Amino acid sequence: MDNVPETADADGLTVGQVSTRLGVTVRALHHWDEIGLARPSLRTRAGYRLYTAGDLERLHRIVVYREIGLGLDRIGAILDDSTADVPAALRAQRTQVAERIDRLRRLATGLDRMIDAHERGLLLTVEQQAAIFGPRWDPDWAAQARQHYGDTPQWQQYAERAAARGADEWRAVADTVADLDRAFADAMDVGVAPGSPEANQLVERHREVFAAAYFTLTRQMQVCLGRKYETDPAFAAHYDDIRPGLATWLRRSIDACARTHGVDPDTAAWR
Repeated sequence: MDNVPETADADGLTVGQVSTRLGVTVRALHHWDEIGLARPSLRTRAGYRLYTAGDLERLHRIVVYREIGLGLDRIGAILDDSTADVPAALRAQRTQVAERIDRLRRLATGLDRMIDAHERGLLLTVEQQAAIFGPRWDPDWAAQARQHYGDTPQWQQYAERAAARGADEWRAVADTVADLDRAFADAMDVGVAPGSPEANQLVERHREVFAAAYFTLTRQMQVCLGRKYETDPAFAAHYDDIRPGLATWLRRSIDACARTHGVDPDTAAWR
């Protein structure tokens, strides 16, 4: 009961009073007392600890030093060593604080990009999107995708990846996807049949490329995506512009590969 003083026989502040005045916990004051950092100079006849004005001044300095990030050992050395170079210690701490501020600024910038990516999908200007993805690219795609899928884990995964990408990274993604599209077209040209080892290898490559670029794609989800490639006008036009019939060939290849892995394309769902 350190907050119950006998003021008749001693003049000082109790632990509870000091805690309130300095804004530190009673537990912290007890700890500082135990380690010898700041011990109350007085005790009442009943044994209650009391802090004098000098004790309070020392505690003020401890609070200030702690606020700027100095450890308790370092604080004790500064307070108790008369030869300690206090300005040098404070300059070193200021350097650390400046570095911490710089890290926090970078973190804030990263958080801003993460928020923007979750809300916008692509952190690129319309001009950058056209230059990277081609003149037929719809700049409203990301907003439409967020409207439909913004509350899904897949959108969250996509947004977190998009937040880390600039124009150069997106250009690399676009080049990788274009290489894969050409590989599909070349396979169809030479008569590679859906379900063949060559076609299955391309379907597996598609899953890997898609997962690296956007979000993890299960086999069932890939089947659903294959249907969209064939039935969605924009996707179908994209593939059929590369080679007439490519959208259907790709959908059939995805279905056939899924069957080899025990997935029924007729019942596949987005999961």
